[in-house]
Amino acid sequence: MIYLVGSGPGDPGLFTVKGVECLRRADAVVYDRLAPQALLAHAHPGAELIYVGKRPGEPTMAQEAINALLVELGRAGKTVVRLKGGDPYVFGRGGEEALELERAGLPFEVVPGVTSGIAAPAYAGIPVTHRGVSTSVAFVTGHEDPAKGEPDVDWKGLANGAETLVLYMGVGRLAEITDELIAGGRDPETPVACIRWGTLPEQQTVTATLENIAEKVAEANLKPPAITVVGDVVALREEGLDWFERKPLFGRRVVVTRARAQAGELSRELEALGAEIFEFPTIEIRPPEDFGPLDEAIRALDSFDWIVFTSVNGVEAFVERLKHRGLDLRVVPRRTKLAAIGPATAKRVEEAGLRVDVTPEEYRAEALIVALAKDSLRGKRVLIPRARVAREILPERLRETGAEVVVPPAYEAVPSEEGREPMRGLLERGEVDCVTFTASSTVENFVRSFGAEGAEARRLLSKTTVACIGPITAKTARDHGIRVDVEAEEYTIGGLVSAVAGLLAAGDVARKGG
Repeated sequence: MIYLVGSGPGDPGLFTVKGVECLRRADAVVYDRLAPQALLAHAHPGAELIYVGKRPGEPTMAQEAINALLVELGRAGKTVVRLKGGDPYVFGRGGEEALELERAGLPFEVVPGVTSGIAAPAYAGIPVTHRGVSTSVAFVTGHEDPAKGEPDVDWKGLANGAETLVLYMGVGRLAEITDELIAGGRDPETPVACIRWGTLPEQQTVTATLENIAEKVAEANLKPPAITVVGDVVALREEGLDWFERKPLFGRRVVVTRARAQAGELSRELEALGAEIFEFPTIEIRPPEDFGPLDEAIRALDSFDWIVFTSVNGVEAFVERLKHRGLDLRVVPRRTKLAAIGPATAKRVEEAGLRVDVTPEEYRAEALIVALAKDSLRGKRVLIPRARVAREILPERLRETGAEVVVPPAYEAVPSEEGREPMRGLLERGEVDCVTFTASSTVENFVRSFGAEGAEARRLLSKTTVACIGPITAKTARDHGIRVDVEAEEYTIGGLVSAVAGLLAAGDVARKGG
């Protein structure tokens, strides 16, 4: 089966459930430039990923070659997803591909996608139809083959053919198109909007009138891909419908330095506020070199009075090792109490099937020590599965109370240099509004990524703002000579997001060095 799947306008969240299902069963995915890269994560690891995107003026693969590729893959007995930007049948040449598959006798299905001609205006605060304003809309291509000589679109005839005109791919010919529409009788004062990268954090909207939109777009240096909307509905944007661009972090660029596996929550929450996220995983979570100490602790679980988790990573590593041994958290004796350093860690423990007895009010090791010390720990056995290298204050202080503390490495947080040079360029050019640090290890490894002395890291970070999840992380940053602009009042991901939002949104903080 060959599935012709629309990937939507750009925001991965607008992809369809059926599209996800198709990607999961695909043997091969043939995808375009405008198909969001994030969607490829839905394909299974063994799927063949084939890029056939086209850049303006630089066709990577001719349409005929793409058609032939789909036929070849289909005849090889593969399940294929042809992942196309927007909707396959709205200026997507999906009809041509479907006809070629039909002629080849191959089965196919079409999975519609949200087209950018509706989605981009909606994200820019423009409904393409509106009661009392527009009851008709025409979707028109603004990109025609110059070799044809005669234009495909009768612009003069179309000028008053619909109350709203939505033009795809017309930025390069905007002056010519608007002249034709005015010549056809369209009012030169008709509101017009050009929306670049609609539905994405880098969305850019330029509004003007039919008479001067081409000039305004040129002044803004607005380039394809863009959607142009012509009609009185554009004026509704000024009445408060521009919800997306009014998000508190819209247009802000924020760097997330967590390990990629853990970056999701922070990235999602910042994106929900409109930020554009750059993930720069300064650490990589790996299994410990030796599972011996952890396995020994697991065999002796019934001897522990407390199990203390100091991070979500520690919970996940511990649970994974139990699974590896054919066990789960139900093997923890009922008498054993559990402690978590914060609500996110506690939530992960509870998701695994156990109740947490102690979570401190302040989410750091010092507060956890106080919370645990409310009960006598003398003679008690305490298990702390955590990173191989971590602060020693917790086990040391617990031992001072008379507890026997076992600290087996459950995982290692090792430096990662993934994306270092692109990140250097963004920081160098002052194109980042904020860099976030969620642990001392992310600070240490960020500094190490740009040279052991730390001078380069300090220089690069001087061009942006810095947010830390709490005082311990902030102290590590300051120890390296890094200015910290804000610390989260609550030492959680939610607290960090609030701190970043307050820093960047209040007072419309200007990008440093930009």
